[in-house]
Amino acid sequence: MHLTDTRVAHEDDGWRIDFLGDDGEAVTVHVADGAYVDEEVAVERARAIMVQLTAFGTRGGGRSLNAYDAASNGNFDDDQPLLDTRH
Repeated sequence: MHLTDTRVAHEDDGWRIDFLGDDGEAVTVHVADGAYVDEEVAVERARAIMVQLTAFGTRGGGRSLNAYDAASNGNFDDDQPLLDTRH
């Protein structure tokens, strides 16, 4: 994704930062505790969160996981979820 725009919105429970790409792709990061964080700090915190997520999705000296590894980790057992995702 090639970043083309960053949109910032202050909400009741924090900040929503949308990173928009040139192909219509978007990544949204929610930064909590917006009452005492200004917009610039919220954007920097969102970028730091994205870096942390990138580090989480790497192994073997920084080689990125591909979609197969990230979704399955080689496990296609029907009785186990592909990802441990909470919403």
